[in-house]
Parts: sequence; structure tokens; C-alpha cells
Amino acid sequence: MKFSNGCWLQQEGCECFAPQQAYFTKAEADKVTICAPTIPINHRGDTLGGINLTLIITAPMEEVLRVQTYHHLGAVNAYPAFEINAGAKPLKTDENDERIIIYSGSLALEIGKKHWYMRYTRNGKLVTESKAKDLALMKTDWKGLAYDRGDYRDTYMRQQLGIGVDEKLYGLGERFTPFVRNGQSIKIWNADGGTSTEQCYKNIPFYISNKGYGVFVNHPENVEFEIGTEMVTKAEFSVEGTYLDYFLINGPEMKDVLRRYTDLTGKPGLPAPWTFGLWLSTSFTTNYDEETVMSFVDGMLARGIPLRTFHFDCFWMKEFHWSDFLWDSQVFPDPAGMLKRIKEKGLNICVWINSYIGQESVLFREGMEKGYFIKRPNGQVWQWDMWQPGMAIVDFTNPGAWKWFQDKLEVLLDMGVDCFKTDFGERIPTDVVYYDRSDPKKMHNYYTYLYNKCVYELLERKLGKGQAVLFARSATVGGQKFPVHWGGDCWSDYESMEESLRGGLSLCMSGFGFWAHDIGGFEHTSTADVYKRWVAFGLLSSHSRLHGSQSYRVPWLYDEEAVDVVRFFTCLKAKLMPYLYKTAIAAATEGIPSMRSMVLEFTKDKTCHYLDKQYMLGDSLLVAPIFNEESRAEYYLPQGIWTNFFTGREYRGGTWIEEQHGYLSIPLMVRENSVVAVGAHEDRPDYDYADGCELRVYAVHDGVKIDTEVYGMNNTVELSASIKRQGHTILVTADSTKPYTIRMINMRAAEAKNGFLTLEGNDSIVTPDQGASVIEILF
Repeated sequence: MKFSNGCWLQQEGCECFAPQQAYFTKAEADKVTICAPTIPINHRGDTLGGINLTLIITAPMEEVLRVQTYHHLGAVNAYPAFEINAGAKPLKTDENDERIIIYSGSLALEIGKKHWYMRYTRNGKLVTESKAKDLALMKTDWKGLAYDRGDYRDTYMRQQLGIGVDEKLYGLGERFTPFVRNGQSIKIWNADGGTSTEQCYKNIPFYISNKGYGVFVNHPENVEFEIGTEMVTKAEFSVEGTYLDYFLINGPEMKDVLRRYTDLTGKPGLPAPWTFGLWLSTSFTTNYDEETVMSFVDGMLARGIPLRTFHFDCFWMKEFHWSDFLWDSQVFPDPAGMLKRIKEKGLNICVWINSYIGQESVLFREGMEKGYFIKRPNGQVWQWDMWQPGMAIVDFTNPGAWKWFQDKLEVLLDMGVDCFKTDFGERIPTDVVYYDRSDPKKMHNYYTYLYNKCVYELLERKLGKGQAVLFARSATVGGQKFPVHWGGDCWSDYESMEESLRGGLSLCMSGFGFWAHDIGGFEHTSTADVYKRWVAFGLLSSHSRLHGSQSYRVPWLYDEEAVDVVRFFTCLKAKLMPYLYKTAIAAATEGIPSMRSMVLEFTKDKTCHYLDKQYMLGDSLLVAPIFNEESRAEYYLPQGIWTNFFTGREYRGGTWIEEQHGYLSIPLMVRENSVVAVGAHEDRPDYDYADGCELRVYAVHDGVKIDTEVYGMNNTVELSASIKRQGHTILVTADSTKPYTIRMINMRAAEAKNGFLTLEGNDSIVTPDQGASVIEILF
């Protein structure tokens, strides 16, 4: 929200009340409290009235500082609040007459006492700062010192933090606008706006800087960001009311910021291995019955495409009855039998749901009578006619409604359903009353957290921890604990494919570990060209689903080559699963996403700061989708030696590459000093990853040591290896009870000690002797 009129003036009717000094400071073991008058206090008479701000500064963990600023503490509505891990660690302070410094590890906050300023430093070097009038209470309809109406509708709390030279900010959720946030005005307000507007489904009030710090604004309600707009050298965030709560999270690396942010808000959940395979949907408004479904399943399997999950979209339920969680008997007369027949083919099953109950649903009257729906202030059920005529919304603040919703879904799980697509959750009204009296403005964004948590916890309880998975569209802070999220409704063209990737990378800069999108696009039907390029991109994303709106997404409806493309990349992903699952475990334990923007992985390379059409899939693989019908790939390689995964061709980095690619190809480049574990199976994503695994070693520099692991599907390490090059020798130290091989890419060895050496083209393949833990490869 913009308050100023240029550098010196405020907008008409707007007044700024900013701290002038730290009048009182109280340093305790785990917090610092500051009384900050907004007028200079020159004599006792200046203390009689006026606006004071109270700051409470704590450290929930090392390298993180929390600043809570209050005007009227009694006006703060605390619920709902994000579920965060925010204790108070012991603080170190240094205070004199001029300033107070609060430390949390290498991070420090210095506050001026006689002349107000806030300066964040790392090991004494400036990170960002807030100067005079940056932190402030803002009144947009100022009528004097009293709040005559008894409300705070025209009152806001604001902070502005400096943006340095060459500094760029990222994140703030799954946004489809330009990847670098500088120059953008952003509202944190979930909306059902598709992928081609400034609205987005997953708004996260957290941004991350290439200078190695992040800012998390701890407010579920609307937070408005002005990133280098109102003031071009400042990142501003403001909230309605008299209270502002934010955390500054130190790095020094961007990955460190994400680790600490997810320590605070929750690590991404770990999806089960089967979820990484190919999903196929009925699509949305298409006509389908069991015969259609089985023809799709059988058609994929007959063509050698290892389909892993089948998804039933909305019309598995009868029209106008969404949601009643009952199969449309006219279309699916034997749902239990159908699900059994699908599962006998080795597939898992997903069905679409949402938390909106149409008036025709058999659940409507029950929910209404038991008080399970959100209500209007007059006590009536809140209803409207968009999406489903007369629909109501389940009130998850009501424990009875929570259990009721889970009980209805549990019937489906007992029938054979494995997971749910938790659609919608964005258009949540604010002129309502909740069971627990939650603030409806805060609930607008927070609602999706309760909705997805309710379903995810049911899946964990019924199927076991590690088996729960959603396909969710909306999210807020903490939603990363309930994966997977997909990008929402996009068109079926290259522009939408591009904006989808941009949004996904933005979400993955906001604490989320896994992401998917509608392969081929959702609205309308793509050309065969777009479909085949999107398939390659989609199957080199963390999760992969074929889904559309008015038309089916089975490949043979495009052309026969599309069948080959889907088969090729589905099999490739299955073979990459040892590497991908290791990457997934890192996402769940560290908070580092599976799909990483180039700036996250190569922060010091300035060319990477703006790149949003390529990404790193884990530590070692660079993926550059093709976005044009000329088959032209354009991508950037950072410094170092890069190897084409398919051909073995080596490239020198630090340059842009332009080349042609057929449909059975995509720029998939392997970083130097990498080990990529490739599995022995391509017919499914869930198998014994260590058994028969091939460790592919790429461009190892002299003196470099590389450690890698291969996990089993129970998340325990089943193969660990350390690979070090010393001159013309590569020493492999490994621990595995299962057979595996080592392939040295573009390296022809002369001898292998404790292993059998085979030469294949430019590569050397070593099969370790049984029981050998140290293998020496000589060149």
C-alpha cells in the first residue's frame, strides 16, 4: 500500500507516526522491550498524550531476529495465527547512551536511542536498514489523536527496509509476474485468478534477497508489499491495524535462509516414492465413465507408458452435488469394483474434492443443521451461487466440522482411494463469522491451511506417515508441510508454460519443496508441438500430471510421436528416481526445494539473477525447457564443465548456448563434480533404488571429494559412496550390501583395483568386487 506523495509529502489525509527515539529500553535474558515515542520528548509535558510504539525484539533461533511493534496492544486480534516454531532464545545485547545492539549469532540489530534508526548487520557488515519514518503507524483518514469510531479501518503499521545496489528480491509465493520482485506492488491475498494475472493461489508473505537474508511478515491477513515502487530503494510491507510482526532471517547463503525459514514455519512433507511417477486425469468437463477410464489406463500401459496414478476430476460426483463425496451412480455404477480393477493394474488412485458444499448435496442439510458451515453475521449460513449454486463452505475452526469432513473422506479411502486433489480454498469471504470467532480477514488466506491440514492428517492416520499426499492448489505459510501443490489453471501455449515455470520457481523460493503443473496446459487444447515440449518439462519437474479442462490429455490424441515422448520421459524419470528421491529427502529435511532457481544455486553469478526459464533439478541437473515451435533451445551455463546427460558432450560454462533439439531431447546438463545415481528400472518410480544402481561420475576435478547416498523407499541409506580424485587416480569408498556399478563419464580408465573394468565408448564402467569397500580406478 502506498502512503507517500513523492519523497517529502504524504498522500492527502495521511499522517505518519514514526519513532523519534528509544525513550526506554529494557533488556532481559530473552527479549528487549523498547518504548518509542513518535514525537521528540524534550520535557515532561511532551509525555502527556501522543502516540507511542512499543517494540519487543526476540530471537526464536540463532541467526533470526523477530521484531513485534505495537501501538494499541489491546486492539490486536491474535487468532488465527500461523503455526510457527517461535520460542525465545537467550539474547546478547550491547547498550550505551547512543544505541542498543541485539545479537543472534552473526546477525545483529542496532537501534539508535537518541535519533531513531534500525540497522541489521552480519558480522558487522550492513545487511539492510530502516531509517527515520520507515517504521511507522500510518493513518489514512486522520482526525486527531482519538479513534472516535472505535475501529482501526484507516490505521496501518508499516516497515520499510533498504534495497541495496544490485540487490534483488524473490519469493512472496507462487507469482506469475516477473521473477525478480523489484518494482512490483504485491497483495498477499489468495485469489482464483489463473496463471496469467497478478493474482495467485499461493501467497506467502516471505521474500528472500540475493544478499543472503529473508524477511517473513507473520500475518495471515492481507500484507501489502511495495518492492522498490513507492520508494525505489526500499522494500515496504504494511498491514491494517496497530500491530506489525516480522522476522529477519540471516543466511549468509540463500539456501541458509530457506533452511531457517522452514525451521520456523515447517519443513516440506516428504511424498511417497510412487507419487513421483506419471499421473493421468480424466480432465475436467470432459465426458467419461468406467469404460473411458479403463481405455485410458489400458491404452497407456499397452503403449509401454508406465502410468502410476489415475486421477478422477470433479464429475466423479453428480453435477450440482459437489461436494457430496458420492460416486455418480449413473456413470460409475460399481465404484468399488472399478477402483479394485484399476489397482490390480498397479496404479494408485486420486479423486477431486473441495470444501464447498452445494445446496443439492446430501451433506448440505446435515452440515447446516449441525452448524458446520461458515455463517453470516446474522447467523444464517453463508451461501452464494458461484461454482456450485447455493454452495456453503465448511468451517474448519469447528472441531465437529473437521471430524465430519474427515469421516466423509474416510469412506473413500476404505473403498480404495489413495489421495485427494484438494482444489480451491481461495475465494473465502470476509463478511462472515466463524465457529471459534476467528478474524475473517485473517481467515481469508489461512483457511487453506486448515483445509489441507485436515485432509493430510486423515491420510497420515489412515495410510501411515510418509504415505499422505495431496494435489493442492491454494496455500499459505506452512502449506509446504502438506505436499504436493500444483500451479493452477493455465492456458495451453508456450506463454502459459513459461509463466507456470516462473510461478513454480517463485513458490520454491518461498519454502515449498515440491511442485507440479498441468502438462499440456489446462484451458483449451495445445498443439502437438506444445504438448510434447511440455511433457519433457513436466516429467523433469518434481511431480508430473497430465490434466486438462475441455479435452483429454492422453498422448495418442495428439500424434503417435507424442506417445513416444511421454514414454521416453516417463521412463527417464523412473531411472532418475535414486537421484530424485535423494533430492526429495533433502527438501524434506533441509527445506531446500527439489526445483531450484538458478540464483538460488549460483547466487554469485550475476547472469543467474534474472533467469526464470531454466532451473536446477537437485544439486546436479540443469533443465532448460524449450518454449518455441522452432525446436530451439536457449540456455545459460554457469562457469565450469557441463555434460549433456543424453549424449555425454561436454560444454564449457560461463556462456549462453543455442542449439536444436528433437522431441526426444531437452537440455539436461550435469554439473561438474557430480555423482548422479541412476536406477535399474524404468517401468515404475517406486522400486529398490540401490539394487543394480549405477553411480555416474561427471568431470571430477583433482583434489575434489564427492559424497553421495542412495536411499531406500523406507528413507534409510542403502548405498553410500565417497569419490575423490587424486591426479590420475579416482578412489571410491563405498558401503552397500547390494550390487551396483560406477560409470566414469568421458573418462577412460586403464585399470580398476577391487573391481571389474569395462570400456564403453568414452566411459569407464567398474563393477566392484563382492564385499569391496574401496575401489581404486587408474587413468
